[in-house]
Amino acid sequence: MTDPQTDAQAEPARPEPAETSTTVAPRLDPLIEEAAKKAAIAWLTPGGAVWCLWVDGALYVVTGPGEQPAAGLAPGTATVTLRGDHGGRIVDWTAQVSTVPPGSQDWEAVAPQLAAKRLNLAAAEDTVARWASTCVVYRLTPTGATIALTDGSGAAEAPATTAARRTKSPFRLHRVKRPR
Repeated sequence: MTDPQTDAQAEPARPEPAETSTTVAPRLDPLIEEAAKKAAIAWLTPGGAVWCLWVDGALYVVTGPGEQPAAGLAPGTATVTLRGDHGGRIVDWTAQVSTVPPGSQDWEAVAPQLAAKRLNLAAAEDTVARWASTCVVYRLTPTGATIALTDGSGAAEAPATTAARRTKSPFRLHRVKRPR
């Protein structure tokens, strides 16, 4: 048997890990990452449908004058829904929303990629400069939590109606007689 005191003396002391200001992001769900890489648009709550770009573990969205509207999207949290090519929901997840300041290192890396993905640009040369002055680029970082998919379609409820009568059958020029 060995003596615990002599074992402790034999091992060199390990340095304590230094505290850093950066936090380690939670491990991403592979489903989120793969669906986001292939997604052309994402459905945000709040915000609606927006075109987006997945770069280095985060979803980026541009909003502002001359770009897509994303009403209600602001720093905080949002729910992101990604759908497949045929409209079926793949995954819902919670995101931490933050802005990307123009001129920052993230801006310099992401804004040109967003401009390259933007469809139907009138003046592609000055897009990044225009975005810096008039638009907002949001970073949506997954919190690591996916939201369980429901059995429902996710469609909005049909509005209430005052219709109380059955509609008439369509007019037929020739009646088809039923056999007796």
